[in-house]
Amino acid sequence: MIRALHRWPGLLALVLVTILALSGAALSVFPAAERLAAPQAGAGISVAELAARVQEAYPGVEQIRRAPSGRITAYWFDADTPGSAVIDPATGRGVASADPYPVQRWLTNLHRSLFLGDAGRMTMAMAAAVMLVLSVSGVLLVARRMGGWRRWFARLRGPWPGRIHTEIARVAVIGLALSSATALWMAASTFDLLPDGPAAPALPTEVSGQSGAALATMAPLAATPVAELRELSFPYPDDATDVFTLKTDRGTGYLDQGTGKLLAWAEPTGWQRVSEIALMLHTGQGAAALGLVLGVMALGVPVMGATGVILWLAGRRARPRIRGNHPAKRAATILLVGSEAGSTWGFAATLHGALTAAGQSVHVAPMSGFDPGRYPLAERFIILAATWGEGQAPATAKGFLDRLAALTSVPDAPLAVLGFGDRSFPAYCAFADEVARLAAAKGWARLLPIDTVDRQSPQDFARWGRALGEALAIELALAHQPMAPPTKALTLISRRDYGAEVQAPTAILRFALPEISLWQRLTGRGFARFRAGDLLGILPEGSDLPRLYSLASERRDGFVEIVVRKLPGGLCSGQLLALEPGQKVRAFVRRNPGFHPAPGAAPLILIGAGTGIGPLAGIIRGNRKRRPVHLFFGMRHPDSDFLYGEDLPGWRADGRLARVTTAVSRGAKPDYVQDALRAEGAEIARLIRGGARIMVCGGREMAAGVAEALADFLAPAGLTPITLKARGRYAEDIY
Repeated sequence: MIRALHRWPGLLALVLVTILALSGAALSVFPAAERLAAPQAGAGISVAELAARVQEAYPGVEQIRRAPSGRITAYWFDADTPGSAVIDPATGRGVASADPYPVQRWLTNLHRSLFLGDAGRMTMAMAAAVMLVLSVSGVLLVARRMGGWRRWFARLRGPWPGRIHTEIARVAVIGLALSSATALWMAASTFDLLPDGPAAPALPTEVSGQSGAALATMAPLAATPVAELRELSFPYPDDATDVFTLKTDRGTGYLDQGTGKLLAWAEPTGWQRVSEIALMLHTGQGAAALGLVLGVMALGVPVMGATGVILWLAGRRARPRIRGNHPAKRAATILLVGSEAGSTWGFAATLHGALTAAGQSVHVAPMSGFDPGRYPLAERFIILAATWGEGQAPATAKGFLDRLAALTSVPDAPLAVLGFGDRSFPAYCAFADEVARLAAAKGWARLLPIDTVDRQSPQDFARWGRALGEALAIELALAHQPMAPPTKALTLISRRDYGAEVQAPTAILRFALPEISLWQRLTGRGFARFRAGDLLGILPEGSDLPRLYSLASERRDGFVEIVVRKLPGGLCSGQLLALEPGQKVRAFVRRNPGFHPAPGAAPLILIGAGTGIGPLAGIIRGNRKRRPVHLFFGMRHPDSDFLYGEDLPGWRADGRLARVTTAVSRGAKPDYVQDALRAEGAEIARLIRGGARIMVCGGREMAAGVAEALADFLAPAGLTPITLKARGRYAEDIY
């Protein structure tokens, strides 16, 4: 509901909201410029002194106004010719034209009414209302995405449109909400929808009938500092019944022109004071610095609008259209989906179709919209949940665990949880596990034990479907065809071969960057943005199941590079090792944010063996800021499989690599990478105590040995690999 409330008003009113924001940002500059340009009155000068000086310079003066910026303007008649000027309060004489800048006048008319009068004012008021809705719903969505209010400024991950959209929103949303709320207040005041009350006291019925009192002798004017003045209107010439009208921050009063006495006075009502504060907050008049801040925040609106459209289009492309989706309040089966890149929605569509064909009424929705009160006829809940990063909730499941934890009672209908992931990742289906664990702790009845689908396996999904069918006493055949990810043809441009001497053929394969579409450039998807440590999916001939390889390069390197070892009977590795320069493969990029170097200058300890050096070499190559990097690399023999042995000396020479330590398992004295770590245990412990981050890439057996070695010599410091992982300082990419 909140997502829809944020999406559709934003899409429908994007142009209006953008005009409102940009014109408001431009107008925010003028109060500050006016404040800097206008001569300011001294602290001790009174309205009486100012008025006397102006009257001496312009005997036909009719009115003196002071703007919140401090600019003083006088209006007069000279022989029936009107005149006006910005006044220097020290002399009472004009120093500049009182007419507003043409650009300012044009922008004001655009901002207030689109040059359309009352119809335009109503239209812009509606745009302000939309912006307020977007601000409030945006706050709730950001809190949901970040995992709660306390994580408001936590680090963002994911494609750049979403990160930019959220980064701007969580900084600018307060200013946008303030600007839109005050705009609505001012619009309501313009159309007399607020009880502003009387603007001035009742006109006096009795005056002295005299005229010509010296301004300097009028006590009310002498007692009012110029800093409090808003407006002083002079009586009409030759009319002894007319009066001076004095408007200040404290109220409005009338003065007898013959005696200078105060005849009547009225203080502003509460509504008037609120309206004045709203005007000040919205326009920046009287608070130029605040106006500039709000103007800068408003500049984020068109950027958020553009990235919002990109996110919406990307979401529509990624999520299949589910036909015949029952309304939540009339469905017996509630199917909730937690997906990051969209593939889990394909499985949901297959399950929805099969259950519907079996006579079930099914409602499919994102996990983020979970609300037990919306499903009065629910007989069962099914959750299909992917995992993001290192066990976090995917995009469409933000806030689900918080909602579940807050329930005082869970639904009576039983629950089945199916996790989606890749067993090569340490956090395999960790989010689905957490959902099932919390549901069990809350006492939610179980329809099926938690199960998992590895690497989008149709076989795993079909097996789980048979179990679900048995639980529901229906025949359920889930024949899912995974959506093939969009691939690009990669052309091999060079290869370096290793490992033949130890019967482990291995190659560093370098491919040319493929051409990318405008859409990919805008969204940062595919080969438009990738880093060392991300994954390259290769679709081998004869199989629809991609094989994933860790990338040893980043986009700005200008090429795509992986390290491949030929596995016995390996379909994909065999095809890759048979490639010659000029030949092509089909491939795609998959993000792997859990295996990227954390920002900052803290040292990196990179540990790998065999082909695991691939992403580590890419990280070293990309270390352009020369942070300290310590590499521990295990190989069979330096004469056969010292991968990147030709590159490491150059990286050390230019400061990208602080040092390299190797371990040779088939030398005269077998030595493994964990043995090299133990030999350097004291130095590694010192680096880790100083904030170093550890990154491990390679086989599971090697990774287990590394963790055991680290645990041994970190124990005296009260640290373990588990605690380092919890702090985001220990990352693994193991297979």
